[in-house]
Amino acid sequence: MEAKSEVIIKFSGSLPTATPAENKKVEISLTDQNGIVFSAQINAKSWRKAEANVAEFADWAGTVSGKLGRGADGFEVIDAGIQIFEKKPKEVKLEVGAAVSEAGASS
Repeated sequence: MEAKSEVIIKFSGSLPTATPAENKKVEISLTDQNGIVFSAQINAKSWRKAEANVAEFADWAGTVSGKLGRGADGFEVIDAGIQIFEKKPKEVKLEVGAAVSEAGASS
């Protein structure tokens, strides 16, 4: 039986610190709520786009995804990619009964 291991690591608040790596990549490190360290090498062009998106969006969240591997001091995300998503404010929805009674009161 064959199995694949893929991982998605979610983060927000600030981008992880990036250090230059070989082959036009940058290396980042993320530590989860349990203290487990995940390292990843991201394409430098993708990293610059992520930095631009963070600067553009008022509220955002990001993910690093790829194949799960074993690293020297934790886990490694192999063939990693990064995405930044804009968090949009949730719309406040009135209950149908409340909307009807408000509409009737204003008539």
